Amino acid sequence: MTHTRKGRDEARQGLTLPQRALRRLSQLGIYGRAVISLEHQQLAHRYVVRGIESGGAVEEMGHYVTFCGEKGEPLFWLQPLDSVGLNGVHAVVIASTLVRVEMFRVGHTYDLLITHHAPGLSDNGKRPPLESKVLFRALEGYLPLDLAKEHKDRRGLVAPTFHSRSGEPIVIPAQFESVVRATAAGANCLGCCHSHYLSPRGEVTVKEGEKAEP
Repeated sequence: MTHTRKGRDEARQGLTLPQRALRRLSQLGIYGRAVISLEHQQLAHRYVVRGIESGGAVEEMGHYVTFCGEKGEPLFWLQPLDSVGLNGVHAVVIASTLVRVEMFRVGHTYDLLITHHAPGLSDNGKRPPLESKVLFRALEGYLPLDLAKEHKDRRGLVAPTFHSRSGEPIVIPAQFESVVRATAAGANCLGCCHSHYLSPRGEVTVKEGEKAEP
């Protein structure tokens, strides 16, 4: 498989995790759903993109998927989702364009993938394709803090740092710093049962590590 083919697959499907990691996530009951779908709104006569914020963590491992706008801005969810167990689905989001942020953690080591999703051009009234592209991809990042337990008060305030194979820093795009910090919080949230970045419409949510205005 070429890097170009792998990049296309990850843009559509999410991080390419080894089978051993997938089996371990399943054993631990962590269900981060990176699936993106194209849906048709009949009343509005338009196509939209649908995603599900999901995932969570145990102390040893975490996997979290959330979504934002093209500039990294928080989006309102369509509705929250209740799950049979913890570390599962949290909320549905619908938008004309979505940016998916996915993070996989083992201990203090993190993989990060940021992808863009939007309806493509329609040909002769046919259903358009879902166009997906990778905006940022970095593997084996490191965060020395134990956000799962000892330093959980820092969730939402910090993110892992990434380097190239030659040791040069790989900088997360500035517009996505906030959502990446929230995704890192989700990948360390033990028994997660709530959304870390999508918000209820008409409400202001306080992210972990932040203080509400008096």
